[in-house]
Amino acid sequence: MGKTTGFMEYKREVPADRAPLERIKDWNEFHLHMPDEDLRTQGARCMDCGVPFCHSGVLISGMASGCPINNLIPEWNDLIYRNLWRQALERLLKTNNFPEFTGRVCPAPCEGSCTLASIDPAVTIKNIEVSIIERGFEEGWVVPAPPAVRSGKKVAVVGSGPAGLAAAAQLNKAGHSVTVFERADLPGGLLMYGIPNMKLDKREVVLRRIKLMEAEGITFVCNTEVGGKALPVKKLRSDFDAVILTTGATQPRDLPIEGRALKGIHFAMDFLTANTRALLNGSDDFISAAGKDVIIIGGGDTGTDCVGTSIRQGCFSVSQLEIMPRFPDQRAADNPWPEWPKIHKVDYGQEEAAAKFGADPRTFLTTATQFEGDDAGNLKAVHTVEVAWQKNDQGQYVPQPVPGTEQVRPAQLVLLAMGFLGPEQALLDALKLEKDPRNNIKAEFEKYSTNIPGVFAAGDCRRGQSLVVWAFNEGRGAARECDRYLMGSSELP
Repeated sequence: MGKTTGFMEYKREVPADRAPLERIKDWNEFHLHMPDEDLRTQGARCMDCGVPFCHSGVLISGMASGCPINNLIPEWNDLIYRNLWRQALERLLKTNNFPEFTGRVCPAPCEGSCTLASIDPAVTIKNIEVSIIERGFEEGWVVPAPPAVRSGKKVAVVGSGPAGLAAAAQLNKAGHSVTVFERADLPGGLLMYGIPNMKLDKREVVLRRIKLMEAEGITFVCNTEVGGKALPVKKLRSDFDAVILTTGATQPRDLPIEGRALKGIHFAMDFLTANTRALLNGSDDFISAAGKDVIIIGGGDTGTDCVGTSIRQGCFSVSQLEIMPRFPDQRAADNPWPEWPKIHKVDYGQEEAAAKFGADPRTFLTTATQFEGDDAGNLKAVHTVEVAWQKNDQGQYVPQPVPGTEQVRPAQLVLLAMGFLGPEQALLDALKLEKDPRNNIKAEFEKYSTNIPGVFAAGDCRRGQSLVVWAFNEGRGAARECDRYLMGSSELP
C-alpha cells in the first residue's frame, strides 16, 4: 500500500468540526473538510496488512466487524495517497452506491476492525470515503448513467430509505424499470427525515442523489401509502413483475409508565421528522423545545440527534437518561479487536451540551418511573431511579431499582429514544407475509425471498433495527436476488 512505513510515520488526524457554540446557531453540517494533501497523508497510513479486516463485513458478538458492503478500502486509500482521485472513486463505487451517506452517518465499523487499530489509532477511512465522493461531484465525474438496454420488467420498491434506494439503484443498473413508493412527501426515508440536517444536508446531499437517480430512469412516487386506498396490495402485485419491501423498522418502543398520556411526551422520531420537515418547508408546525427543560430517554444516535436538535431550538436545559452502564474508556478484556470497540464516546450532541450547559447531558444506569403533570394535563416533571443490572431467576440480567436513589427532575418535554420494535404490521398482514418471532418479515439473509413468490424483503423490516450500511448491504443483495428471479441469473454483485 501507498507508503510502506506510513503508519509508523504519520499520526491519525481527522478534520476539525465547527466550534460547538458556533454551529448550534444554525442547521448546517458541522463537519469541515481536510486539504487534499492531508488526506493523502492519512491514506498513506493504510498498512500492507496482508489480511485487511476493514472490509470483512462480518458479525462478531452480534456487532458489525468490518464494512458490511465490503468496500475495497486498502485499494482506494492507496489511490488517494498516489493522488489518483478518479480511480479511487471508481473503486469506491464498485461496492457503495452512496458514499456521501455512509461517509457522513455510518459509525465506521471498518475503523473498529482496522488492523492498525489493534495497536494504534485506526486509519481515517470514513473521512477519506466522503472526501472521494465529494471530489467526484465537484469535478463532474458523478453523472447520470442510465442503462443502455431495458429488460421490459417492472419492479416496485416499497420504501425509499437506505435499503430501498440501494435496491432501486442496482435494479435500474440491471435494466429493469423501477418505481419507488414512499408514504412521506419526499424520498429518502431515514436519510431524509430520521437524521437531522446538521449531520446530513437534505437539499445539498440527499436530494442531489435523488435527482441523479431520477435522471437515470428511476421513478419516485411520494405521498403514497402502499396497502391503502391509493395503492392496494392487489394492484401492486398485478402492476409489477416483482416487489421489494424496504419499509424499515418504524414501530417505536414505548414507555408505558404512570403519566404517559400527559401532553409533552413524544417519540423521538416524531420530534426529529417534524423539525426537518419544518426546516425544508419553512413552516412552524413542529414540536418545539424552546425554553423547555428537555429529558431524552434513551441513547444511541437517535438520542444524540434529539440533544443537538433541542439545543438548536433553544431549550432551557437538556438531559439524557440511559438505562445501560457507561462504557469503559478503553477496550475491556472481553471486547478484543477486531470486534466493534465498546468504549465511551462523546458524540456531537453531547459535545454541544457540554459547551452550552457545562456538562455531558448523559446520566447512566437510570430510568424513568413516572411522568408527573400539572392540573391542565401538561408534563412538568419526570421521576427517576438508578438501577443495577442483576440476574433474575432465569439467569438473565435485568435492571433492578436501587433504593434511595429516587429523583424528581423538571421537564416540559420528554423524547422517547429507546429504539424500535420492528416494521409496522398492516402491509405485512395485507400481503399475508410470514413473520419471524420478532414480527419482522421472514426472509433468509442473502436470499431475501418471502413466502410469496416475487416478493422480497430487505433492511430493517427484515433484520430489525440496524445500521444504515447494513441496509445498503441488504438492498443490494435483494436487488441481486430479485434480478435472478426475473431473469434466471444475475450479474449484480
